[in-house]
Amino acid sequence: MVRLAKGYVPESWVWRRVERTAMFPFELVIPIAVAVGVVLLFLVNGFVSASPAEIKVVSGPWGQRIIHGKTGFKVPLIERVDSMTAAMIPVDVKTSDYVPTNDFINVQADAAVKVRIATETSELLQAATRNFLYKNIDEISDEVRDTLEGHLRAIIGQMRLKDIVTDRDTFAQRVQDNAHQDLAEMGLEIVAFNIQGFADKDGTIDNLGVANVATIRKDAEIAQARSNQEISEAQAAADKASNEARVNADLDIAQKQTDLAMRKAALKVEADTENAKADAAYEIQKQIQQKDIERETAAANIVKQEQEAVVKQKEVEVTKNTLDSQVRAKADAERYAAEQAAQADLFRRQKEAEAQAYERTQAANATREAMLAEAEGIRAKGDAEAAATAARLTAEAEGLEKKAEAMAKMNQAAVLEMYFNALPDVARAVAEPLANVDSITMYGEGNAAKLTEDITKSMTQVNAGLGDSMGLDLKQLFGALVGAKAIAPTLSDAVAKGVKAGTEKTEKNPSSEQGASDKDPNEKNSGTREK
Repeated sequence: MVRLAKGYVPESWVWRRVERTAMFPFELVIPIAVAVGVVLLFLVNGFVSASPAEIKVVSGPWGQRIIHGKTGFKVPLIERVDSMTAAMIPVDVKTSDYVPTNDFINVQADAAVKVRIATETSELLQAATRNFLYKNIDEISDEVRDTLEGHLRAIIGQMRLKDIVTDRDTFAQRVQDNAHQDLAEMGLEIVAFNIQGFADKDGTIDNLGVANVATIRKDAEIAQARSNQEISEAQAAADKASNEARVNADLDIAQKQTDLAMRKAALKVEADTENAKADAAYEIQKQIQQKDIERETAAANIVKQEQEAVVKQKEVEVTKNTLDSQVRAKADAERYAAEQAAQADLFRRQKEAEAQAYERTQAANATREAMLAEAEGIRAKGDAEAAATAARLTAEAEGLEKKAEAMAKMNQAAVLEMYFNALPDVARAVAEPLANVDSITMYGEGNAAKLTEDITKSMTQVNAGLGDSMGLDLKQLFGALVGAKAIAPTLSDAVAKGVKAGTEKTEKNPSSEQGASDKDPNEKNSGTREK
């Protein structure tokens, strides 16, 4: 398997792709690139584009193709492209000399014409390409000017001067109709034909307008006189009507003033009467209104006093509610503050108690761990010293066994004598490791008495070991020689003597009792003792 960027694929696939890559014909790269370049160059050089104001003519062995307002292609090196304009061509047409009209008056005509190459049909385009393919706008304009000038001359000779001058549109249209066929054969069409003016060398055209000018002037003067007369008549009639209107207006004004004075007098009498009535009615109404005012004032005062009483009562209630709410809010705030303070103090005391309990727990745990570690060290030291003592005692026992073999021939008295002589040393050896211990921590009951009991048991075990190793029954020997009652005190004295010698140093160190007294009473009854 081969690891790729996105996973693993079989190696066969990789080798197959490598083989395919190795089989690719690299020698074809250059020919392919050259072929592609040739094709691109062919397309670029063969592309032909013609705008709406341009005509492209593609010429070659297969004839001509006209491209106008679109794109096309040509075959490079075989076909060529020529351009013609499709825009309007301005032509200034003017007769070079005077031309006689139908009524034998010599005139000159000037016209502004705009033509263009006709693109409606292929026949017109073919004719234009034959005539103007390799010509510019000025050359085309010159050829069209000559043609249009000839047709302009022809139409001038067919019409009367007055008709030519007064009806220019007809003249221009006849010129266009007469030149249409010739321009079509050239592949052109007229877009606009405007007559600029006519001129003659004898002033005939000017004289045509003299009568008209006189007639127009006469008609104008007559019209002016009539207008003045009408204006005067209209002015007099207007003055008369104005005077009559003014007199009538004055009469109307005088009549209106008389009527007005009479009406004023009548109105004054009526007004005085009405004023008197009004004054009397005013006094009566004034008295009535005064009574109403006094009555309403009294009622208003009563209502005002009642409203003031209600307002004062409301103010008392508002003041009472305000004081009540203030006192209650203050009491609630003080109670809330006291509760929060009590809760904060309770929380503080709880946290302090928890911290003290935690500290005591941690101190107790630390003390317990320290004491357990100390006891473990003492126990390990005692085990090591006990093992050393046991080894030493075992070696001494072996020596005594050999000595016993040498003294096998001795009697029992000699054996007992040696036994009693060695017994204090054995007791001292058993108790001597305890003298080397700095402190002893006792757990349980008994303390020093328990320690003595342990040493006595150790001596008993030593006696049993000596008896087993020597093959002697010490009690039997003691009973046979001096009796059991005499032997027992001797054995106790020997043991006590050895114990006393071994524990003198231990009794001088008070740390054992202090260590035992400092322990938890619950731990004294654990039933475990370490040395």
